[in-house]
Amino acid sequence: QVQLVESGGGLVQPGGSLRLSCAASGIKFDYYNIGWFRQAPGKEREGVSCFSSFDDTTWYTDSVKGRFTISRDKAKNTVYLQMNSLKPEESAVYYCAAAPFSMRCNSDFRPRNLWGQGTQVTVSS
Repeated sequence: QVQLVESGGGLVQPGGSLRLSCAASGIKFDYYNIGWFRQAPGKEREGVSCFSSFDDTTWYTDSVKGRFTISRDKAKNTVYLQMNSLKPEESAVYYCAAAPFSMRCNSDFRPRNLWGQGTQVTVSS
């Protein structure tokens, strides 16, 4: 059974950091592009970052550039999102998703079928 499982969410103060993990079972991330998305209440889901296992390139939405870092641990079949200098407006459910290489890592990256269940990130004092 193919499954993506996110973890690492929680409550953090403004300016703080969290590291999210996306662990895969049933597939090998070696053959996929993997993205992180977030959705706040009443808002549309937005793409945050993407990692291409094809060529190890990355993509970030403008608002997180310089603060978030996406990475992959091949041995653990896990993708991480290191989030620094978090802001209250970044409180949301964060999801990871995967798609074959044919779907490029950019602002249009929208996997169809492989999504995790999400992990809540709350940035508040």
